[in-house]
Amino acid sequence: VQLQASGGGLVQPGESLRLSCAASGSAFSIDVMGWYRQARGEQRELVASITAGGSADYADSVKGRFTISKDNAKNTISLQMDSLNPEDTALYYCNARYRDYILGRNNVDAWGQGTLVTVSS
Repeated sequence: VQLQASGGGLVQPGESLRLSCAASGSAFSIDVMGWYRQARGEQRELVASITAGGSADYADSVKGRFTISKDNAKNTISLQMDSLNPEDTALYYCNARYRDYILGRNNVDAWGQGTLVTVSS
């Protein structure tokens, strides 16, 4: 599975951004997709995730500001980020945990390239 992320950029505090991630490949099914972020000097942390069934989970720091959504038919997820603040500045990584039917493996992780989100006045 390959993940292609897009949508990062530079915004001012209080503004919004939308990240998208598309999964491609063959003979797989995705169980969970999500977004992680890593700020400079910090560990990578989970921002939001969503299961194939539509159950979403969020880090406490983004609850009420970020919304994750999915399109199962297109194997894509989006992260709508509102009321951004400088603490949201980080590299954001898309992740998919999937079942690989060719290899016969479950719980396989794929990562997209990071997309930079910078919130600054």
